[in-house]
Amino acid sequence: MTFDYEKDPSAIYAQSFATIREEAAEALGALPDDLEPVAVRLMHSVGMTDLVPDLRYSETAAQKGIAALKAGKPILVDTQMVAGGISKRFFRKEDGPLRNDILLTLNDPAVAEIARQKQTTRSAAAIELWRDQLDGAIVAIGNAPTALFYLLEMLRSGAPKPALVLGFPVGFVGAAESKEALVAAAPELELDYISLMGRRGGTPMASSAVNALAIMALGHHNQPL
Repeated sequence: MTFDYEKDPSAIYAQSFATIREEAAEALGALPDDLEPVAVRLMHSVGMTDLVPDLRYSETAAQKGIAALKAGKPILVDTQMVAGGISKRFFRKEDGPLRNDILLTLNDPAVAEIARQKQTTRSAAAIELWRDQLDGAIVAIGNAPTALFYLLEMLRSGAPKPALVLGFPVGFVGAAESKEALVAAAPELELDYISLMGRRGGTPMASSAVNALAIMALGHHNQPL
């Protein structure tokens, strides 16, 4: 028995993005031009075209993210899955402009002791090890609300400011609240960010946001992920 289905990767890509832009046309039309590609890829990553009304962002978010990538600043991620979802072919090319390191500290041996001392989760404790890399970096949080809360606490206490925070914690305890805290604190901290309100989020969204910015930084807006 065989099934009748599309097998051409280019056709699948084109049809997928055409469907997204058709179903979310009105909402996408209300976004700044440089946020539209990010929103489309967020929807593509999770198969949901109703995300835009819950999207929050600073006006210069995409600009700051693209500039950080072009400047070779690190990408700080909270989980291995976020790191794994970032398309490595966009980075470390000898003849390309993007030379960004992707930094994950969750598995560092020091994290367990930091978590014990601070009485918090390992995900939050791992953020403590970002201090030396934060200045001008891109932060992509796709899992733990505690990581986003702890990052905001660090920034309020004087830690170096990242160029952009991609805040997509997911879940039923603290996820919505951590993103509300990000949006509320951003003006005071002069922080650029992109986030999705409510319980929805996750590692596919965090990594797809990085990929979208990388594609724009490379000038390949129509390139498949």
